[in-house]
Amino acid sequence: MNILIVDDEEMQRDMLRGFLDRQAHSVLSAASGRQALEIFEQSAIDLVLLDLKMEGMGGDEVLARLKKKNPLVRVIMITAYASVDMAVKIMRLGADDFLEKPVDLRRLQEKIEAIADQLAVDQEAGEITAMLDEELPLQVIGEGPAMKELLSLVRRMARTPWTVLVRGETGTGKELIGRLLHLLSPRRSSPFVELNCAAVPENLFESELFGHEKGAFTGADSRRKGRFELAQGGSLFLDEVGELPLHLQAKLLRALQENRISRVGSEADIEVDVRVIAATNRDLKTMVEKGDFREDLFYRLNVLELEVPPLRRRKEDIPLLVDFFLEKYSFQPVTMNRQTLDVLVKYPWPGNIRELEHLIQRLVALTRSTTIVPGDLPREIRLGQESGTGDLGTRLDEVERRLIMDALERYDWVQTRAAEALGISERVLRYKMAKHKLKKE
Repeated sequence: MNILIVDDEEMQRDMLRGFLDRQAHSVLSAASGRQALEIFEQSAIDLVLLDLKMEGMGGDEVLARLKKKNPLVRVIMITAYASVDMAVKIMRLGADDFLEKPVDLRRLQEKIEAIADQLAVDQEAGEITAMLDEELPLQVIGEGPAMKELLSLVRRMARTPWTVLVRGETGTGKELIGRLLHLLSPRRSSPFVELNCAAVPENLFESELFGHEKGAFTGADSRRKGRFELAQGGSLFLDEVGELPLHLQAKLLRALQENRISRVGSEADIEVDVRVIAATNRDLKTMVEKGDFREDLFYRLNVLELEVPPLRRRKEDIPLLVDFFLEKYSFQPVTMNRQTLDVLVKYPWPGNIRELEHLIQRLVALTRSTTIVPGDLPREIRLGQESGTGDLGTRLDEVERRLIMDALERYDWVQTRAAEALGISERVLRYKMAKHKLKKE
């Protein structure tokens, strides 16, 4: 990583530079804000370690100028006067993080590693976005942290030959992610075949999946290929795989283990080369514990796992999605005013993107104006914002639980980082996790 140290204390600069050199970073240093801006102008910098209090141009002014030149640069502010108010001020200035003097080098290394991970995520997500604009016949809407993390994982998983389990609530776009995995994989030129396990009658499922021979059962008046054969060389997307009956789970497991199938009514085996991408809105682990889903099939499907975030965890993407659906469904130019958009951002969206899409379709069809206002929204959405109902204590508990859960998921359940992001101690975090019964699944 290319790191710029900005501090008017020579001893501090030398100490940080020596440490970062040993970590194999490319390091530059500046003794003043003006010198820092000159270096920044001439060099590609990923991260700036910036002292807040300096002679001449202060760190706050340097930060503002750096962000103006490149809003994407990451900045860790270093201050001798750490407090909650100072932390809030630093973040409002646009810094990504801060450290207190004297600098704890272990914590500095942790923060740099976290930023390096995020830079890699941003780069991989950016590569996919560029491909979506230029090469891939898909529309994936989202620029927030949750979607960037998801796209980064998709980019890495797509290159592998292994099965992927895509988890997520109804309406989050699991099928879209399945298609993206296929289009980014070496199998992209071969078929992508779908089967919704919840939509096929149980007595026809085996035939749908593996095909049948003529005369195999009443109505089978010709040979028919199943989804495995149709997906030969490509990808098979099994939606709602948790709905698969137990006796059929064993047959799917055999196909995955042996890469062989046999059509209904035939004893001959057919070799298949298919990558399976399964999706579910159910908790398969709990189903395994209850005996409703085979444990061996679960682990066979769950070699790689993706979670598609619900819309309430990616609210920053709602305005983008609204614009996309307005353009897609409007017969004439239609806009949405700020107050209406504010209502939509605060609404919890239990039906996720699908619910938002259907709402926009309805609004476009029924609005009498070219501007959608709050009064155009259904009553349940106007009254169903996240402020919720109930007494103040209950509502505050709900907010607290959601904030803690979001922080834990954002930092992959690393309690040190989650506590730091929330501005509380690890001890307090552990107490609140126990209070709200929060555990990593």
